[in-house]
Amino acid sequence: MSRLNALDAALQSATGAGDEAAFGTALRALLDAVRRLGTPLPDERIIPSDLALPDEDTSLLQVRELLSGEGLIPG
Repeated sequence: MSRLNALDAALQSATGAGDEAAFGTALRALLDAVRRLGTPLPDERIIPSDLALPDEDTSLLQVRELLSGEGLIPG
């Protein structure tokens, strides 16, 4: 979780600064880490989650609307 929180902080910083290039890099890094560190579930299995991440095509403005004080990754 500490690695994901660090990537989330970078995403928050880029979003707050309105830096499109840093935002794209940070979002891709966060999503790549979740894919690498997470456990895939079958498509037919639906379970509750504390995390909801946007896809790579989500804009900086859309992510800005999603961010809370804790970022996308709570904790």
